[in-house]
Amino acid sequence: MSAASPAVTPNQLIRKEIQALHAYHVPPSADMIKLDAMENPHLLPQALRDEIARQVANAAINRYPDAGAHQLKQDIRKVTQLPEGMDVLLGNGSDEIIQLLAMAVAKPGAVLLSVEPSFVMYKMIATFVGMRYVGVPLAEDFSLDLDATLAAIERERPAIVFLAYPNNPTGNLFDAEAVRRIIEAAPGLVVVDEAYYAFASDSFIPQLGKYDNLLVMRTYSKLGMAGLRLGFIAGDKTWLEQLDKLRLPYNVGVLPQLVASTLLAHHDVLLAQAESIRSERTKMMAALNAMAGVQAYPSEANFILFRVAKATQVFEGLKQRGVLIKNLNGGHPALTDCLRVTVGTQDEDARFITALQDSINQLA
Repeated sequence: MSAASPAVTPNQLIRKEIQALHAYHVPPSADMIKLDAMENPHLLPQALRDEIARQVANAAINRYPDAGAHQLKQDIRKVTQLPEGMDVLLGNGSDEIIQLLAMAVAKPGAVLLSVEPSFVMYKMIATFVGMRYVGVPLAEDFSLDLDATLAAIERERPAIVFLAYPNNPTGNLFDAEAVRRIIEAAPGLVVVDEAYYAFASDSFIPQLGKYDNLLVMRTYSKLGMAGLRLGFIAGDKTWLEQLDKLRLPYNVGVLPQLVASTLLAHHDVLLAQAESIRSERTKMMAALNAMAGVQAYPSEANFILFRVAKATQVFEGLKQRGVLIKNLNGGHPALTDCLRVTVGTQDEDARFITALQDSINQLA
């Protein structure tokens, strides 16, 4: 009989930098007003829900999906109004696309650069694929520190730069001219992440084709399709052909393709909901600014970042009152005492404002 094999543990096999990570945390939200995840709070009109139900009932879920998602790509190109010669590559949300991009450029010593604070997955995915991550601090008002960013680009020569536009979690839209300066200075790819495009006043989609190193990424999660997990990256086909080699087969399923195409045929419905959210955002911003002890930051997304004393205790007070938002206090030095709230329905937002005031008063 052969001797028993020695026990193998995760500590022995898994990379130390992976062991040091914390998994992406999604808190339980049952029986709460859920304003923590930048979701569209509105249901679809009943007639559209009925149409989707009929299509889903007849969907060939016993078959693999169209591997190239040709119809859905055509629908996306149409509603996005891509410049001539540009194409799209689809992902399971934008997270998968970030990972594809990082994997594609992860040569030994390659650098992924972004700004901080920003979307946490840029740094996490750099770690996943073994890239070195460089984060350039934003200015005190969360605007781009252009001089520092250009200096970091010159020093680090990053293979890829990610810029969220508008930025998450701060909500602001960076100066477009500063972004163009970064694109022109970067030796590698620059990805402008427009996850919140439907709520913003500007886009870099029209700039595609003007810069050889520019790609624009979007997700439909914030527009009302969070449950479908659908994102895409747009740009020159020469880049997308290479990225497509890393995409796992059938990464966008039958039902996401079917439902997303139906929803994009009714894009006006989703955009009307987005406009309603923008209007509600203005009201919520005014209510926060009128509240003593609260500093709300300008937003072109579907959420608002605000600063309040004893933020973690306020966050817990909101939860006790049935309202779940995002606690950013402790996540980054620039976000000390910061909380982030998604813009919800008129009733949800009113209940949030009342719960926030009550939580603050309780701590006074």
